[in-house]
Amino acid sequence: MQNDIKLIDFLRDRHSTPVAQIKEPGPTQEELDEILTFAVRVPDHGKIAPWRLVVYRGEVRQKLGEAFLKLALEKDPEMTETARQAELNRFTRAPIVVGVVSTAAPHPKIPEWEQVLSAGALAFNLVLAAQAHGYVANWRTEWIAYDDAALDVLGVKPGEKVAGFVHIGSSDFPTPDRPRPELSQVVTYAGEA
Repeated sequence: MQNDIKLIDFLRDRHSTPVAQIKEPGPTQEELDEILTFAVRVPDHGKIAPWRLVVYRGEVRQKLGEAFLKLALEKDPEMTETARQAELNRFTRAPIVVGVVSTAAPHPKIPEWEQVLSAGALAFNLVLAAQAHGYVANWRTEWIAYDDAALDVLGVKPGEKVAGFVHIGSSDFPTPDRPRPELSQVVTYAGEA
């Protein structure tokens, strides 16, 4: 599945589909390989690839949901049934979830901040690459990106950080655009009064 929309039109209308509206089908292995290949074409000062990707698909998503529920219950044993289901379904909402993991670390020439920015660029490029292939995507973090026990379950190593989880699949949901900032509120021109 590919989307041959002009880049200018794509950027004008780009938005994320709510995760609750993402469903099967997801990308084939060949499409996923191409999406991931495009995603890693990001600014990377020093060519050190200060990030890695973890693909969660198939049954592992349900097993992760069970682990997330167990961890959440340890913190809040009084969780509602709705909240319990949300934990179980956290990674089954989309056919594929890709974890973008920042491996930023001290480096003699490359500031860590630039390494972190590269991981963020990769996460957004992944969203764009999925959408360019005709799929929908949503970049999320949620509590699991900041919980040490959840990170261990997800295969994130000590010292690494999650830049985001990109949920990829299909949707027929007509996603309305959200309000965007007025340029006058977020843009200044240096040297102008």
